[in-house]
Amino acid sequence: MTLDELLAEARARIAPRAAAVDLDAINANGGLLIDIRPIELRERDGELPGALVIDRNVLEWRIDPDSPHRIAEVRGHDQPIVLVCNEGYASSLAAATLRDLGLRHATDLDGGFQAWKAAAPARG
Repeated sequence: MTLDELLAEARARIAPRAAAVDLDAINANGGLLIDIRPIELRERDGELPGALVIDRNVLEWRIDPDSPHRIAEVRGHDQPIVLVCNEGYASSLAAATLRDLGLRHATDLDGGFQAWKAAAPARG
């Protein structure tokens, strides 16, 4: 399997992916926005309002509802979760892993933080 095939398979499993204009509504309705970008990118490009920051290397432990190390904001396997990386690649793979853990509504932001930043005029 190539990386492109792996990515396509992951994205098929996490569909539908969130759009930048949908994030406020997802967050307002109890969904979790999780920024998995490394600190260097957050410092360079800024923070994502309303998002929790969780390092990619501990993501599964913090988000799995059955983990003793989960964050308090996790309510269960049916909670919408949108992962955000820089451009929407690493987040797709990570969201597929969360689906493997039974998080039925885990997905990612199509285009990542850069798409959210570019959509600023559309968000109002």
